[in-house]
Amino acid sequence: MKEFNRVKVKLVTCKTHTADLKLRIFYNLWFSAFRLIQFIEEGSAVCNKKMSRKSQAQKRKITPDPKFKDKVIAKFMNNLMWSGKKSTVEKIFYQSLDIAEKKGNEEGLKIFKKALENVKPTLEVRSRRVGGSNYQVPVEVRADRKVSLAMRWLITSARARGEKSMEERLAGEFLDAVNNRGASIKKREDVHKMAEANRAFAHFRW
Repeated sequence: MKEFNRVKVKLVTCKTHTADLKLRIFYNLWFSAFRLIQFIEEGSAVCNKKMSRKSQAQKRKITPDPKFKDKVIAKFMNNLMWSGKKSTVEKIFYQSLDIAEKKGNEEGLKIFKKALENVKPTLEVRSRRVGGSNYQVPVEVRADRKVSLAMRWLITSARARGEKSMEERLAGEFLDAVNNRGASIKKREDVHKMAEANRAFAHFRW
């Protein structure tokens, strides 16, 4: 009888331990799931704050160039610069203005401004997906993008020229752009022709 009671007590103890173990496992699983959900919610909140597509990237403040105190010139030199060599690009740009001034019989800064103004595009095409098809839709170019595109085309065209030094290439491209000729002007005309050819899709603009 005593041995039967001992076995009975052992069985009750085992059942109690099993129930406690199940309870602990359930509690641990529930707590882990709760912490995971909390972590996901915090992460999504951070992503929405920092990586939202609706928010625009902050524009960096550009320091004006040391000679003319002009932010447009500083931006042009930043685009022209390679490997962070600021002093080198300043020397190249200022010397190119001097060369353009001698050849064009006009102030170098005015030649640069006229060249930049002539190369600025007014229209461009953007790809829009409508009804499963892609359309090249002509749109007006924003003011800041006009300047960026003009700078990019001037620099790319100058690098592709055949003069010996970069100063002569830049000066030649500035003078050509002032007279409405050269590779950068041709690039602007090609963009305008593309926009004109796709004028039928202008109603897809939004």
